[in-house]
Amino acid sequence: MKAFIHTKYGPPEVLELKEVPDPVPGENEILIKIHAATVNRTDDGLLRANYFISRFFTGLFRPRNNISGSEFAGRVEAAGSGVSLFKPGDRVFGFSEFGAHAGYLKMAEDGAVALIPEGMTFEQAAPLTEGAHYALNFIRKANIQAGQQILIYGATGAIGTAGLQIIKGIGAEVTAVCNTRNIELIKSLGADEVIDYSMQDFTRTDKTFHVVFDAVGKSSFRACRPFLKKSGIYVSTDLGYMAQNPFLAVITPLLGGRKVLFPIPAIDKEMILYLRDLAQSGKFKPVIDRQYSFEEIPEAFEYVNTGQKTGNVVISY
Repeated sequence: MKAFIHTKYGPPEVLELKEVPDPVPGENEILIKIHAATVNRTDDGLLRANYFISRFFTGLFRPRNNISGSEFAGRVEAAGSGVSLFKPGDRVFGFSEFGAHAGYLKMAEDGAVALIPEGMTFEQAAPLTEGAHYALNFIRKANIQAGQQILIYGATGAIGTAGLQIIKGIGAEVTAVCNTRNIELIKSLGADEVIDYSMQDFTRTDKTFHVVFDAVGKSSFRACRPFLKKSGIYVSTDLGYMAQNPFLAVITPLLGGRKVLFPIPAIDKEMILYLRDLAQSGKFKPVIDRQYSFEEIPEAFEYVNTGQKTGNVVISY
């Protein structure tokens, strides 16, 4: 099969399109022929090893898993003898951390993979997981409830657009921060109020919030603390300046009052099924910015790295 591999960390130039052996599924695994994938912040961060600490998990000097790509949608090609949840021909989507930028991918049947919701194309299903699972982890950790006031900073990315829809589905009130060109999009996703950051400094708001969800990791607890309610929570997708957010997540809960949360995102079968049900019910629809062909994956990485994407960048095979 063809696959984009990288034997060292770096920019998209380190990616090489090569022929590699097809994966062979084990007894409890399925083999999936990939029809669509995405390029996202997770993929870009792992390719470049943006945070050195990540190398302790992915390989200190070179990547241990050298096929890029995390989100996917495709069709089950074969199933191991112990598989009972899937059969050849099933249309599936999921999240693998590595290996989706290839012709085939094998997954454990009890892993982060599920049947595609009825009526969705492969291209629509592929971006159901990456941004949404980050958002859902943070939403659950902050225990966001109906009736609460939530501010989402960076509401236009994969995490922000997913988080906005999921939080509105819970019944909370959302103030979203975005740029001028995306105001109508963010309103269409359910935002109760929109702050255009090019026209107004969102930190000067006269409202207070139960949770400030920094979906792009470009603000800080210090900047947001004044408009958090007395027991309010700041949660960020980024380590923050000088990796302060994990430290603050340990210290602030001990002090009482406003606090920082920095959950380590995880994804499993339960979460995949939850996201599938949200999509099936119409409560969550991934926003798609651009679509590239499989051979254009390096160009997709370049675009994602600009930080200007709205929602998701999809790869069609």
